[in-house]
Amino acid sequence: MANKPISELGETYLAKPGTSFHDVTEIVSRVTENAAPRGWWILLLASATTTGILGLTLAWLLWMGIGTWGNNSPVGWAWDITNFVWWIGIGHAGTLISAVLHLFRQYWRTAINRFAEAMTIFAVICALMFPTIHTGRPWHIYYPLPIPNAMNLWPNFKSPLLWDVFAVSTYFTVSLLFWYVGLIPDLATLRDRTTKRLREMGVLSMEGGPPSTLLQLRAAVYGGLALGWRSSHRHWQNYERAYLILAALSTPLVLSVHSVVSFDFATSVEPGWHTTIFPPYFVAGAVFSGFAMVMTLLLIARTVFKLHDLVQLRHLDLMNQIMLTTGSIVGYAYAMEFFIAWYSGNPYERFCFINRAFGDYWWAYWSMITCNVLVPQTFWFKSMRTSLPWMFIASILINIGMWFERFVIIVTTLHRDYMVSAWGNFSPTLVDILIYVGSIGLFMTLFLLFIRWVPMIAVAEVKMVLPEADPHFGHDEHHDHAHDDDHGHAEPAVAKEA
Repeated sequence: MANKPISELGETYLAKPGTSFHDVTEIVSRVTENAAPRGWWILLLASATTTGILGLTLAWLLWMGIGTWGNNSPVGWAWDITNFVWWIGIGHAGTLISAVLHLFRQYWRTAINRFAEAMTIFAVICALMFPTIHTGRPWHIYYPLPIPNAMNLWPNFKSPLLWDVFAVSTYFTVSLLFWYVGLIPDLATLRDRTTKRLREMGVLSMEGGPPSTLLQLRAAVYGGLALGWRSSHRHWQNYERAYLILAALSTPLVLSVHSVVSFDFATSVEPGWHTTIFPPYFVAGAVFSGFAMVMTLLLIARTVFKLHDLVQLRHLDLMNQIMLTTGSIVGYAYAMEFFIAWYSGNPYERFCFINRAFGDYWWAYWSMITCNVLVPQTFWFKSMRTSLPWMFIASILINIGMWFERFVIIVTTLHRDYMVSAWGNFSPTLVDILIYVGSIGLFMTLFLLFIRWVPMIAVAEVKMVLPEADPHFGHDEHHDHAHDDDHGHAEPAVAKEA
């Protein structure tokens, strides 16, 4: 079997020994079927309240205008675009884990890919909010679209801002399809389990009253979303073909989306932005921050919902190794930026980078270096890669550092213009802060609803990497005992069968 571990290399199955198909179904399904724990309700209340504050703040912003932000001249881009790039980066891990690792047959992804895919969709929703409101008149957002109109307006296809529209919208569409296609077998499982419970309650309804209306609604919703899935050979054949095609379509997006986002800066002539290193630098940083956010949410869900049998320390160790790799690439890019600024001989370029490290925003730059370069280097040590408290702390620090990276790139480049008279610092207003915090609340609200009503782990895919998925499971046990026993004698396999 292709996904059977190679014992000679010390590999083992990707679930707790003894875990059966039934165990996987029960562990994942019980989260959606049982009453939500108190901690879930507390988090939902907090995140929903924060989302409500976001709605009120956006209403105020649209009424008063984006002058309520701290943006000024020369810092025309500030927290709004910083948050946009940060959220797009967080959404990058979903495509890498689901598509790229699937094509490379990395079966350890099965325990975490559903988390990452959902996180991608919710992060892109949060990201798209910022350039939309940054237009100042979001009710005219259709202007950048190539739609024939009476005003003879037509988008400027030479602008990287328009490339963003197509790149991010394509990324969102493909990611949503990829996520939904992977969900279909698991939604069918929930449909069948709910229908079974309804039938059992129907038998008892003569004494205990009619079946639950909520159960009937669940059965109808899951049944509709499952698209008539019956787990037949033809269904699995079409499913695997569609999944592979979507994985192939998604893989180029891993490179293209954040490369296009980096072109917002790299195609300008601003010192500090006009550099060819930005596309690979941004892609590595996006994967870095995306894995960190997956780690943060995964550790919480793993503990609260007791998913230790499916999400093992081995999965977390491998994720930390990827964060170590991408963090090292990001650190190398930071060093190369300074080298290129020195080697170019351009005094404006040199001043830009010296100002980043020792200017008014030195604290942001060194926070970025500490969180993005020094923190992930601790993962060279296995004791740190397998320490749950340190994983959690490091993942949060990494995302703080990645936010500071975007802030440093945008604000420290713009706040010092060519003429001293045009210099100006940026300070966020309360509206800036509330919109950013509110976007986190929106993300958490969507994520909490997801883990409550949708299987947070891909049940069908996890089953594929269990010993039971081996066609020879249970038939070759006599071979394991056909070797020398403790006294050095061999027991013939034929005699064992007899």
